[in-house]
Amino acid sequence: MAERVRIRSMMPPGHVRAPAYLRGKTGVIERPLGIFANPEKLAYRLPAEKRPLYRVRFTMAELWGDAAERPADTLDAEIYAHWLEPLED
Repeated sequence: MAERVRIRSMMPPGHVRAPAYLRGKTGVIERPLGIFANPEKLAYRLPAEKRPLYRVRFTMAELWGDAAERPADTLDAEIYAHWLEPLED
């Protein structure tokens, strides 16, 4: 079974790699993509620790609620681990 996660609802200033419309939403990890230097630090030419990157899948129903034209359709987003909160089933 795929791991359920929630995108953190943080709204930090500056360059971030989690779209605002995904923050606070729940999805499932579709697959890990590897470990990469944190682009949120690289954008400012700062030393960048390596972070796991995941492809996370969301349903349109989760993202847009009753306004979703096709609720079962999905959207995949590549999200770094520090933006993810694991959820218990």
